[in-house]
Amino acid sequence: MKSRTSGVLMHITSLPGEFGIGTFGREAYNFVDFLDETKQTYWQLLPLTTTSYGDSPYQSFSAVAGNTNLIDFTLLAEQGLLDKDDYIDVNFGSNVEDIDYGLLFEVRRPILDKAVSKFLSIQDNITKLNDFRDKNRNWLVDYAEYMAIKEHFNHAALQKWPDLRAKNRDFNTLERYRDTLKNVILYYEVTQYFFFEQYLNLKKYANSKGIKIIGDMPIYVSADSVEMWTMPHLFKVDSNNEPLAVAGCPADDFSPEGQLWGNPLYNWEKHKETSYEWWIYRIEESFKIYDVLRIDHFKGFSDYWQIDRNSQSAKYGSWQEGPGIELFEKIKERLGNLPIIAENLGFIDAKAEKLLEDSGYPGMKILQFAFGGEDSFDLPHNYTANSVAYTGTHDNDVINGWYEEQSEETKKYVDKYINRHKDEPITKAMLRTLYSSVSNTAIATMQDLLDKDKSSRMNLPSTVGQNWRWRMKKEDLTQDKKEFLKEITILYKRER
Repeated sequence: MKSRTSGVLMHITSLPGEFGIGTFGREAYNFVDFLDETKQTYWQLLPLTTTSYGDSPYQSFSAVAGNTNLIDFTLLAEQGLLDKDDYIDVNFGSNVEDIDYGLLFEVRRPILDKAVSKFLSIQDNITKLNDFRDKNRNWLVDYAEYMAIKEHFNHAALQKWPDLRAKNRDFNTLERYRDTLKNVILYYEVTQYFFFEQYLNLKKYANSKGIKIIGDMPIYVSADSVEMWTMPHLFKVDSNNEPLAVAGCPADDFSPEGQLWGNPLYNWEKHKETSYEWWIYRIEESFKIYDVLRIDHFKGFSDYWQIDRNSQSAKYGSWQEGPGIELFEKIKERLGNLPIIAENLGFIDAKAEKLLEDSGYPGMKILQFAFGGEDSFDLPHNYTANSVAYTGTHDNDVINGWYEEQSEETKKYVDKYINRHKDEPITKAMLRTLYSSVSNTAIATMQDLLDKDKSSRMNLPSTVGQNWRWRMKKEDLTQDKKEFLKEITILYKRER
């Protein structure tokens, strides 16, 4: 990654727009123009994969397939696949700053059904779909079949499918479902075509402006996923292909009970036997759609926290050895040196630090973590150039919410350390400090740039139901906020 750059963390879902959720439409292109205008280099996203119960992009039905909520209807209409009347009067949610995922699940499908039907009625599109299948044969057909069968079972999770022969991929059973569900399978294939066509056009536009996309790859896949269905041997499972243990992290200062994620754990011995073929494939797929890749929970590759599948608490588990540097050496052998960011947060011991050092990847610095009363490595005077600095991540409170929760003593320390000026908003002072640091890359969280309050927090770990919902209002991005971002970008030599 180039020295002295900056960017903004803003997920597609949080963009403004008329469809109840951010999409790949006009507002996404406007956001690229904003990044260009303010001299940024990067647009950082959360995972673009599908979401399920809990709406988290870190719990996906597929490690590759895209989130069809992001498909823009206006773009489909411009292609002649929809009429405006198909969506213009639909209620996508009344609160412009909040995403109603349950409502979107109900109202988007009939509209997409119409677009798919129109798409399939045009012969040239059949050729395009076949080409798309050929280019994505490693995942598309399995994903479409999985989702169609899952829908047939009223969207039940894989572990609760009533037909065990389908769950265990009996050949004759799958053939029967392929025939009876062929139209539903087509729906899932075509909507993936829509997703990738729209996203890659957006990325092409961003790249043409000099903006690079930082993507995000969760370390784990969901228990309810096509990977668990088609390749259970790569996970720690019992004779019924049920997870033997699940992922999470132990108790710490931020999570007294730990975090029980529930993802199946990898059988690293099996991955090693294949020379980590699936991981190489997964990284390769990621770089087809991203310019830079952030790998979530990098600690899990040195050691990972293993929790019994029946445990109700993440506090009780054990550390198990991960693949270590061997995995990344294999990736480098096959794919070369790649621009990867390692999310080295949480419980970082000497072994995890050694893995980061050996990999050569930049780690992350979180300014909110810096003020705990010790000489923290998250204090900017301890930063190294080979790092990416953030005020916070999607799992942290926004700056205003975080600052409100600090003691008066800590607030005084923060203000003094960052040389906060009289009447200067804490968000501006923190961003100014971040951009002035020696880290090669500084990333501003959009909520902090907009000076939003704690209601704009994206995720509160270990909770379900109210996360991933925040959206910005178009009018929030005022000219003075643009000028501030441009000013600190130029002042601290981070301009593109």
